[in-house]
Amino acid sequence: MHATQVFAGYADTFREQPLPDEVLHHAKRAVIDWYASLFPGLATPPVQLLEQALAEDLDHGGARLALGRRATARTAALINGTAAHAAEVDDSFRDAMYHPGAATIAAALAAAQDTRASGLQFLRGVVLGYEISTRIGVVMGRPHYKFWHSTGTVGTFGAAAAAGGIHGLDATAFAHALATSATFAAGLQQAFRMDSMSKPLHAGRAAEAGLLAVTLARRGLTGSLDVLDGEAGLGQAMSIGPDWSQVGATLGRDFHITRLTFKNHIGCGHTFAAIDGALALQRQHGLAAADIAKVHVATYRPALDIACYQRPTTVNEARFSLSYVVASALVHGSVRLAAYEPARLNDPATRALMERLTVAVDPELDAAFPGQRAARIEIETVDGRRLSHLQPNRKGDPEEPLSDEELEGKLIELATPVIGSDAAHALLARLWALDSAPALDW
Repeated sequence: MHATQVFAGYADTFREQPLPDEVLHHAKRAVIDWYASLFPGLATPPVQLLEQALAEDLDHGGARLALGRRATARTAALINGTAAHAAEVDDSFRDAMYHPGAATIAAALAAAQDTRASGLQFLRGVVLGYEISTRIGVVMGRPHYKFWHSTGTVGTFGAAAAAGGIHGLDATAFAHALATSATFAAGLQQAFRMDSMSKPLHAGRAAEAGLLAVTLARRGLTGSLDVLDGEAGLGQAMSIGPDWSQVGATLGRDFHITRLTFKNHIGCGHTFAAIDGALALQRQHGLAAADIAKVHVATYRPALDIACYQRPTTVNEARFSLSYVVASALVHGSVRLAAYEPARLNDPATRALMERLTVAVDPELDAAFPGQRAARIEIETVDGRRLSHLQPNRKGDPEEPLSDEELEGKLIELATPVIGSDAAHALLARLWALDSAPALDW
């Protein structure tokens, strides 16, 4: 049996099984975090340009954009998926090196709105999308992540699985939807190794592509069922000898959606262990930025490869600058939206500290990636002390998760500037009650 058929068989049985309360709760948490990520992305250039370019698909259709504007389902998935990834605030599943929410939930929401599905059907689709796509990401592994942006590639399967579940595809059509998704999957790491607007489009296109694959499968379009594990399939083309034999072994028993990472800072998640470690060391010793003579960050290789900008000049570069976010945290105490405002980007104190900050790969921490995202921080003070701290995880990782209250605060903080405090609190109440919502016509 091919991997596509394993997943399709699970989707078929999943339809008849009740969701455990814990899983349902974590699905709601994922949706709350998705909305928190969505709102700050709406004002970014890629999203605004998409709305302009796709104007003919707006103001009609069965789905909606974030602020209520009607759209066709594919366009809503594309725009909402892009917005949810654009501000670099979205969730991740660590072992798959993958942000599942942006594409999966965008496609699920568009499918649910288009079909007038209930809130519970929507949540079930979200869970199905997370469980299938994260397992594909785990199998593809670190060799895939060297060149490919998993949010664009693996996200296509999350979108297809979520939308396929909501549309009620039978096992045969579901397998073909996944098969077609595989040949749609794309997204290159090089797209964000220099300043560009392309990265969030990977999530949006994944949402749209997965939804399109489902639409085609509903009408009988077939794909190659061995497209994941075949000799010229996605595994061989985009990874190095991946093993698909156990890909479905824990489906239905180990729910990955219960072990997500929710961001506690804004920017590239590979920098967060370093931010947390630097702030912990600063608090422990009562240091002001002026007390710091030098900072050294040692962490895993992808953090340096991806958060690579030494002297960022734009918002995009700053979000992917390990040096900038650590220095900004030490000077200002946090890395939130304000960290990327023009005055903060050019803050003399932050820029001066960046010149005294070095980064390197720690072989031990690199060997633990992707299962652990850690950093070692060393600070040399102006009075000659040498202080060190190992940050084994990031705040927001499963080992140190955001509480429900912290997650609520994240949504209120990021949604209020866009829709106002009252609307943000009303949205939060609706999201916690999703399982009783008759429809999602918001």
